[in-house]
Amino acid sequence: MLRVNDAPLPQPSDSEQTAIRKEKRARLLESGTEVYPADLTRSHTLREIRATWGHLEAGVETDEVVTTGGRVVFIRNTGKLAFATLQDGFTPDDNGERLQVMLSLAEVGEEALAAWKADADLGDFIWVKGRVIASKRGELSIMASEWRFAAKALRPLPVMHKDLSEESRVRRRYVDLIVRDEAREMVRKRSAITRAVRDTLYDHGYLEVETPTLQLVHGGAAARPFNTHINAFDIDMTLRIALELHLKRTMVGGADRVFEIGRVFRNEGIDSTHSAEFTMLEAYQAWGDQKTIARLIQDIIVASADAVGSRQIETPRGTIDLDGEWAWLPVYPALSEKVGQPITVDTPADVLQGIAEANEVEYDPKWGADKLVMELFGDLVEPDLIQPTFVYDYPALAQPLARPHRTEPGKIEAWDLIIGGVERGTGFTELIDPIIQRDVLTSQSLKAAAGDPEAMQFDQDFIEALEYGVPPMGGLGLGIDRLIMLLTGVGIRETILFPLLRPSST
Repeated sequence: MLRVNDAPLPQPSDSEQTAIRKEKRARLLESGTEVYPADLTRSHTLREIRATWGHLEAGVETDEVVTTGGRVVFIRNTGKLAFATLQDGFTPDDNGERLQVMLSLAEVGEEALAAWKADADLGDFIWVKGRVIASKRGELSIMASEWRFAAKALRPLPVMHKDLSEESRVRRRYVDLIVRDEAREMVRKRSAITRAVRDTLYDHGYLEVETPTLQLVHGGAAARPFNTHINAFDIDMTLRIALELHLKRTMVGGADRVFEIGRVFRNEGIDSTHSAEFTMLEAYQAWGDQKTIARLIQDIIVASADAVGSRQIETPRGTIDLDGEWAWLPVYPALSEKVGQPITVDTPADVLQGIAEANEVEYDPKWGADKLVMELFGDLVEPDLIQPTFVYDYPALAQPLARPHRTEPGKIEAWDLIIGGVERGTGFTELIDPIIQRDVLTSQSLKAAAGDPEAMQFDQDFIEALEYGVPPMGGLGLGIDRLIMLLTGVGIRETILFPLLRPSST
């Protein structure tokens, strides 16, 4: 808060403050003072000053002159001495160094000190030149001999931790980053986790590629796409719902191990664990299967945990331990144990509907047995899987692009990784037989034609690619946002820097 002689000043409203600041800008420009100059340089960043002179003892003054700058986040003006705290930009290594600047009548002169008191506001970017000293209280400081505006802020900063509701924080993330350490820390953690994911894949010999976001045919997952139109070709297109089909084309072309971290878009519900656009990792490994690709995702998640903290994650439901071997749990036996009666791939839909009603699980009467099994498992078993668990032997409906089970008809060789009661990733032994894949995609396209908005379209080019042959392989998908949620304990909106929001009514 702005102070004069240590007494808080009454604060005008935000709109009044903005008007006052705009008047200051106009007055300064009219007087010949540039408030957005392009000629300012720094000899040192604030963090470099801290690193070089942070050892100074209280009261020690040096003759070392530096030029530096930052955003003003604190001001206290007294008669012949003014204090300001400048904040540097945040980096991978710190949250934004802060350093005190002192402006004394003796050092800057009466005119410059008066200009500071009249014109400088919280949020402004300020450039200063001065000696490095330690104050009598031991605070490392710059004793300014000169100061200039680097950029005049026209809107006031909110009071830290008080004026920003959760909605405001997300909607005005740029302000959130200025005033909240936690917001900057989240950006840094996300960067560290993403880097750990990439480094792990590079260490395992994976090649990173980029595939199209705009697609003629959507596929690779059961999801409702966003539709768009490309004027250059005068054709309708969709935003991708998955990375899978083009990455598999890359495998056909001879890549041994390939991955992509990319944005995908699904025109579906938005809640604490779902976003309409989110970041997905997909990776494919030649001569692999669901077991080898499970080992990879475990290595990725453990490396990510190491990058930001601990392999033991404290949650309201207990400690999640990422060390050791992770459990494997088959779908049908686990569901059978939960409901107290045998459930197999041959259990009819009406029996499963009765189980759903008895357990108050909502369902659509049109659903077949496979869908009912998945819904029952998701509602009754999955929420209790707190420790890392590979749930496997799903019904065939779960993954149309996974290989049919070699010994158990009606199932596929695929798993979902559940940690903390939430799905974090999926993996499977890939279906590489083009004949079977054609049949599966044909079935999907018929569902789409019948009105299923989540069914995949038939992709003739993908089938033709498989017909050139591709080695046996394992593939995985990992939601980067959900990984960050796991490791930081926050909702999906906090993990995404600028999440999609409903337009503000004000």
